[in-house]
Amino acid sequence: MCENYISNTSQIGRNVTIGKFSVIEDEVVIGDNCIIGHNVIIHRGSEIGKNVRIDDNTVIGKQPMRSINSIFKDEDKFPPAVVDDSCLIGAGVIIYCGCSIGQHTLIADLATVRENVTVGSKTIIGRGAAVENFCKIGSSCKIETNVYITAYSQIEDNVFIAPGVVTSNDNFAARSKERYKHFKGVTVKRGGRIGAQATILPGKIIEEDGFVAAGSVVTKNVKSENIVAGNPARKLKKVPEDQLLKNQQ
Repeated sequence: MCENYISNTSQIGRNVTIGKFSVIEDEVVIGDNCIIGHNVIIHRGSEIGKNVRIDDNTVIGKQPMRSINSIFKDEDKFPPAVVDDSCLIGAGVIIYCGCSIGQHTLIADLATVRENVTVGSKTIIGRGAAVENFCKIGSSCKIETNVYITAYSQIEDNVFIAPGVVTSNDNFAARSKERYKHFKGVTVKRGGRIGAQATILPGKIIEEDGFVAAGSVVTKNVKSENIVAGNPARKLKKVPEDQLLKNQQ
């Protein structure tokens, strides 16, 4: 019995190991020195760089599904998923088509990265985190366990988002057609930080080095270098000088 399916139009680099029951579809490219686990599916056209590890039961290049009521309309054709050199992709991860993952990024077990998402280099997407479609994630970010990044969000470089943070993009909570005009994700600018279990409401901006305390509900933009806390979140104090990104080694 054949344990794997590897298309004869795929390109497999040197020193690549592929576990049992994996599927490599047409026109997939896998670079040198990669480790592909058991029961991994890499969909048509996906590109995997060199020195990449992909653990068991992961799917790369998945096509999206749309319900009849979805606000999103599929493109005629999504580009293939791209995972750059030296990435670590955990077990049970789903990376959709149209995603681009930068070098040395770690996407931990059970995380999901939807279509039309870009992730920079040296970023961590934590265990069970979900990054929805049309998001841009910068480099050297830490997005921790069970974080939810809503569609149309932008996370700039060197951002820290603690476990259990929730972001949102719909002030109308799925009621009335008016909501379609106002969908807007959140923006966390360079060096922004968000504490555990905080909630960020639609369209809100956390400016450079802004800090949201754990458990806060952000209903207004957070100014640069300010710490906010509470429900609704209000200014508590300035970020200490030694904590500013410019003062880190």
